Amino acid sequence: MLVYFWGFLYSNYLRFWLKWILRLLTRKCELQRVFDGYTAGAQRTLSIEHSLESSKNKVLRNAVHVEEAEVEKCVRDVMKEKKIEQKDTGFKTNLHISLLQISGYKKLYLNVENLRKVPYDSDNEEHEEQLIELWNLLMPHENLKARITKQWCDIGFQGDDPKTDFRGMGLLGLVNLVYFSKHYTDEARQILSHSNHPKLGYSYAIVGINLTEMAYSLLKNGALKTHLYNTVSGLPQMEHFHQFYCYLVYEFDKFWFEEEPESIMHFNQYREKFHEKIKGLLLDCNVILTLQNTKKP
Repeated sequence: MLVYFWGFLYSNYLRFWLKWILRLLTRKCELQRVFDGYTAGAQRTLSIEHSLESSKNKVLRNAVHVEEAEVEKCVRDVMKEKKIEQKDTGFKTNLHISLLQISGYKKLYLNVENLRKVPYDSDNEEHEEQLIELWNLLMPHENLKARITKQWCDIGFQGDDPKTDFRGMGLLGLVNLVYFSKHYTDEARQILSHSNHPKLGYSYAIVGINLTEMAYSLLKNGALKTHLYNTVSGLPQMEHFHQFYCYLVYEFDKFWFEEEPESIMHFNQYREKFHEKIKGLLLDCNVILTLQNTKKP
């Protein structure tokens, strides 16, 4: 109760007066002070985002909701509202980048959500081609005997038709599996081999889809902002989401074998432990979680 009261008091009264005093002392608005105080990255963009969202000025509040095409005009409008000279190219460039990151994150979430909502359709030729591509990438020396076959269990699906396993994450689950297998083929085959361990094995494809849900939830709740704001100086793209997924797959496999669970029946327990580990890493404003970064010597 006391924490809530303090938060209410600060956001509604004290923050305004603190900003006013700092402006008198520094002759700079809060946005300028943020750009002066932080280098490019998550700490800066998160601070700008918070400042804009907390502003009593409608122009500033609306700045976090602009589309990419409106960013340049929005920057000019903000500078006008804050009485910052348009010739201040440093401020203009920095705000432009921050707004692209903020709007890009929102757009990325919508794109990921839209792909998640697309159900796998066995009558869709493109969907089927991606599924067959996944098999060929992971099992290059073994041909599928039929479209519906128990062979799918060899790469970690639950039954003889993988389409039923994509229900939760839709086409997003398949796209992620294919992306990892295509861009990190050696790693994907190695992890598939690990998943067949007689004691510590797990269902490769099912776990991969589960990790898609983890990546999706972290994006949805905003936890992925630190990573993406540090990784992308501009608009985050679907490519960056896929790269984060690849990191999760690679790291989960290492985590699973380090933990040595008694059986696959404890999967949910260890999955949650891994989830907490990732959320903890994402609390670091300097974090970058990519497979390329992980594999550097």
